[in-house]
Amino acid sequence: MSLDKEQVHHIALLARLKLSDAEYAESVEKLSRIVDFVDQLSQADTTGVVPMAHPLDAAQRLRPDVVTETDNRDRYQENAPAVVDGLYLVPKVIE
Repeated sequence: MSLDKEQVHHIALLARLKLSDAEYAESVEKLSRIVDFVDQLSQADTTGVVPMAHPLDAAQRLRPDVVTETDNRDRYQENAPAVVDGLYLVPKVIE
């Protein structure tokens, strides 16, 4: 399936791209080759192929969920102009 200039113009409009006439000609050719390649891939027989999320059979290594830093919130908030229940109070910006 080849694309025409009108289809590429529509794609460029959706992508908010401003293309010159020379770029349209080049884009038509390149995008047509991409669409043809995708069509070629879609014709491959995939019956019996199990879908997978990752090409490698690897397990994610997890670290233990342990607190490694001390809680310094009160010390950090000493310099704040306004704090209530551990939350910084800021002036209202949107009315």
